[in-house]
Amino acid sequence: MNIDNEISPQKNHLLAALPPQILKRLLPHLKLEFFPVGKVLYESGHALHQVYFPIDSIVSLLYVTEGGSSAEISMVGNEGLVGIAVLMGGESTISRALIQNAGHAYRLSALRLRSEFNNNREMRMVLLRYIQTMFTGMAQTAVCNRHHSIDQQLCRWLLLSLDRLDSNQLNVTQEFIAHMLGVRRPSVTEAAGKLQQLGVIEYKRGHITVLDRSKLEKLSCECYDADSKN
Repeated sequence: MNIDNEISPQKNHLLAALPPQILKRLLPHLKLEFFPVGKVLYESGHALHQVYFPIDSIVSLLYVTEGGSSAEISMVGNEGLVGIAVLMGGESTISRALIQNAGHAYRLSALRLRSEFNNNREMRMVLLRYIQTMFTGMAQTAVCNRHHSIDQQLCRWLLLSLDRLDSNQLNVTQEFIAHMLGVRRPSVTEAAGKLQQLGVIEYKRGHITVLDRSKLEKLSCECYDADSKN
């Protein structure tokens, strides 16, 4: 596999943490793909035949109600894996997987991953630790959405997104952020306006630049510190 180092499989932290002999077995089966913003990798309730290891893309996992409204329950970047349900005995998932930030990801057959998971203890321990961390983050999101202001939620969401990118810039609209947070767009517009007035961010036509990360961290709730320790 002749891959540019910037998008090599080892740029995904979970793949990089696997024992070398397991990664070597997986390499011929990893297929690099580029995904645009808004691409749906899978829908809630659909069978999972593929899993994804993001490199420079970010995937939002959304819980979708019967009425069609949704909110983000987790996001996955180069730290992890999209499609953990296949490792937990499920053939489908409760969430929709949506590309939040365009970029690359490695696709792998769900059957191949499940086989390695079931037959290799070292790999199983690596993936189980990741799943535990992911579930802890989901619980933190539930608490944050219930007890903290939209201003604080926005700060946390921006920080979590930046942690998964090698940049201080996000190409995202306020409408999209509102969709992720499960709130009305005017609420996000007001919160983003406050951050811009404070000199924390600059927002122009779907493009957010974080100018002062340290201040953004101070304005966020304690949930972000808890996320960072996971």
